[in-house]
Amino acid sequence: MVKSPIPKKKVAKESLVYERKSGYESLSPADSKRMEEVSKDYLGFLGECKTEREAHDEAVKRLEAAGFRDLEALPEGARLSAGDKVYRGGAGKTVIAFVIGRKPLDAGLHILGAHIDSPRLDVKQNPLYESGEMALLDTHYYGGIKKYQWVSLPLALHGVFVRPDGKKISLTIGEAPGDPVFTITDLLPHLAQDQMKKTMSEAVEGEGLDVLVGSVPSKDKKSKEKIKRHVLELLKQRYGVVEADFVSAELEFVPAGPPREAGLDRSMILGYGHDDRSCAFGALRALLDLGGTPEHTACALLADKEEIGSYGSTGMESSFLENAVAELFNLTEGGYDGLKLRRALERSWALSADVNALHDPLYPAVSERKNAANLNQGVILTKYTGSRGKSGASDAHAEFVAQVRRIFDGAGALWQAAELGKVDQGGGGTIAFLMARYGMSVLDCGVGVLSMHAPWELIGKLDLYMAYKGYRAFLLDGRRSKTK
Repeated sequence: MVKSPIPKKKVAKESLVYERKSGYESLSPADSKRMEEVSKDYLGFLGECKTEREAHDEAVKRLEAAGFRDLEALPEGARLSAGDKVYRGGAGKTVIAFVIGRKPLDAGLHILGAHIDSPRLDVKQNPLYESGEMALLDTHYYGGIKKYQWVSLPLALHGVFVRPDGKKISLTIGEAPGDPVFTITDLLPHLAQDQMKKTMSEAVEGEGLDVLVGSVPSKDKKSKEKIKRHVLELLKQRYGVVEADFVSAELEFVPAGPPREAGLDRSMILGYGHDDRSCAFGALRALLDLGGTPEHTACALLADKEEIGSYGSTGMESSFLENAVAELFNLTEGGYDGLKLRRALERSWALSADVNALHDPLYPAVSERKNAANLNQGVILTKYTGSRGKSGASDAHAEFVAQVRRIFDGAGALWQAAELGKVDQGGGGTIAFLMARYGMSVLDCGVGVLSMHAPWELIGKLDLYMAYKGYRAFLLDGRRSKTK
């Protein structure tokens, strides 16, 4: 008789068939209570963080409240040791935080990489004009959007003006009770015969996404554009800025209003910016809730500019991660060492914490059902991204995927495996390939989203909670595979 190489105990625990079902069927009372607490915290986070600057500021606020110190504010000669908590910001738009582990840095870090920018409408450099007895602001859409979704909605204006003397003026208009809101007008059906003959991508053009901001004329009798002038008068009166200050401003129109619980059972969350602030929140909260000193240095990286390719000094294509880890070496291990820095990055484990699409029963044709994610069935493991023939893909090693499965299963973090739609339908990418360039092991892992990139997106509470739970276990895991 040939002895089975698999212990009977292990066979009894493992299911022969990979089955997916609603996480609510196995959710314990303790997990249910914890899930509601995490979801409530996320609702507050998402409502406060509608831009990358706001997400950065909220992250820093939470980090400092938890005892994290700014790397750039440490005194001369400071040294870091296991258990120390530090962070570093980048231009007020990206932030990275660490909890120093027991093992040396060149043993590798455990990194959660998410992004905090979302599709929106950016105000142009010379935006304000008057036409048809109205004042409007010209915009340039940011990221991949369906332009027709952004008309006839209440919009809020978030951002900053920076004056030549360096003074920064922050503003948020359209969120507080009693605030005015803004909108982009659309044609009435009675006069839209020509518009409705166009394709959906052509019906509303990019240059047609101009936001209505005023209709009252100035009392200045000498002005030729009285309504535009009145808007400028209000900006000067309330914020101390003039028209030229639009050149050194970063102003973003986003959907107005707070996120809300959705469904009669309150099992979902409807809000702006789930992509990717759901994963950014999960990563940040996981780091804050570690509850102890990790074996390997734990890291949460919240990056900017992912929606437009991760370019720029605050995007993942920059050297921000590398420079931050170099600063850690300068404060530990006897000082900076270029070879050890390279070893640390190459030996790191990373989860590219970004969202994936959920199967939508209203649009089943775009999904390959066996490999599509389902609402509230757990955090999604995406072994590879890219489009069609895996173009632009980051493809995780099977050995690393197995390690993530082990970690999540051990923590009771429900997961599901999925791709982004049918092979020839399209595809997408994350920051994973930019992390993988260091040689580290990277897997895409995030929350599932319905109506992704729409002004209002939808996620499941259970999926958010399982992402947080899995992320925290990943940061704490100390059992490393010898195989990369």
